[in-house]
Amino acid sequence: MRTLILNAGYEPLAVVTFRRALVLVLTGKASVLAESDDPVVGPSEILGRPSVILLTRYVRLPYNQSAPVTRRGVLRRDEHRCAYCGKSATTVDHVEPRSRGGTDSWENLVACCLRCNGLKGNHTLAKMGWKLRVAPAPPRSGFRQIKELDKPVPEWMPFLRQESAA
Repeated sequence: MRTLILNAGYEPLAVVTFRRALVLVLTGKASVLAESDDPVVGPSEILGRPSVILLTRYVRLPYNQSAPVTRRGVLRRDEHRCAYCGKSATTVDHVEPRSRGGTDSWENLVACCLRCNGLKGNHTLAKMGWKLRVAPAPPRSGFRQIKELDKPVPEWMPFLRQESAA
């Protein structure tokens, strides 16, 4: 289950695991606004499973920084749909091929199916006579990754550690 983190001004910041949210609450960095019906059972106590928490201090976000370009990010931005034919996409294609000076940027990368990627090769869209369904642009996201919230679980809270399936 995931937990919504609200800034001290009640604006949404991120969605994290309930374990991370419990650590923030137990260390005094956040307070619980809403809990789900399913409690967390520890060795010595039973805690409510937070679904929404509020940070006690305001966290300033660097909104002017753009997200780094990744294959996963491009596929997610394009909703795993091919920019050329609209079918399910599993690869990423450069609109302006790298061999012709194209860069690895949000504006030049699109999600693409294997068939279209193979057909296009290192040709330009004009040469192929193809058009993009949607113009590629940097993603717009209301939630950002906050590094301060991704610190490891403290040693004195072993019941929040995720057990690895070995």
